[in-house]
Amino acid sequence: MNVFQAIIIAIVEGLTEFLPVSSTGHMIIVSSLLGISKDEFTKLFEVVIQLGAILAVVVFYWKKFLVFDKNRFNFYLKLAVAVIPALILGFLFSKKIDAMLESPLTVGISLLVGGIILLFVDNWFKEPTILTEEKIDIFTALRIGFYQCLALIPGTSRSAASIIGGMQQKLSRSVAAEFSFFLAVPTMAAATGYKLLKGKELLIAHPENLKLLLIGNIVAFVVALGAIKFFIGAVKKYGFKMWGYYRIVVGIIIIAAIFMGYTLEV
Repeated sequence: MNVFQAIIIAIVEGLTEFLPVSSTGHMIIVSSLLGISKDEFTKLFEVVIQLGAILAVVVFYWKKFLVFDKNRFNFYLKLAVAVIPALILGFLFSKKIDAMLESPLTVGISLLVGGIILLFVDNWFKEPTILTEEKIDIFTALRIGFYQCLALIPGTSRSAASIIGGMQQKLSRSVAAEFSFFLAVPTMAAATGYKLLKGKELLIAHPENLKLLLIGNIVAFVVALGAIKFFIGAVKKYGFKMWGYYRIVVGIIIIAAIFMGYTLEV
């Protein structure tokens, strides 16, 4: 991976991490198109640059994360509880998840199925009763956390799974989207830390990789800031149907390419 490729992948990560379209699926596609070899550093890079996206959420919602008042303890407690299911299942099934990451067909099918679901969620959940984050209780947060576990299947989208879970729990579209962003912080921080711990030898043996990680995180941070602002506005105005159509098109292209004999290096 060179600097140009690192920047492109980081742009894709920043654009798609918080949209319900699967950042993993898009990075697989773009990496293949760029001819990036799927070595251990590339796999580490695609996870660790999530740190930039995490920081974008913290900066965008800095009052939620950094201004301490009587509500902060409950806010952090809800995030801690909601992330537990993904941490446990991610640890228990890490090898199976890695195996699925090597299946572009899994990504294509997940994108397609998830897209079809997004076409209907706005009609399924029309009468939300939770209109602010403060109204989310601990048990509701935990149930959303279980929905997030669906994203362990590559191509599902962590954002889509947790947003749909939130809407099923009576959150409004915008509150569900924002809680999904908040939940991304502990979830992706844990994934990033775990990946760095496992891959520290790659960085020690090849210090030049640190430069690529730094560039990738800076780019992902800047792009994610814009993506978060855009997505919240689009969700309030248009709902999720547009993302459903997009996922269906991308999923069909991937599946068709596979059956036509094209290969995605994953």
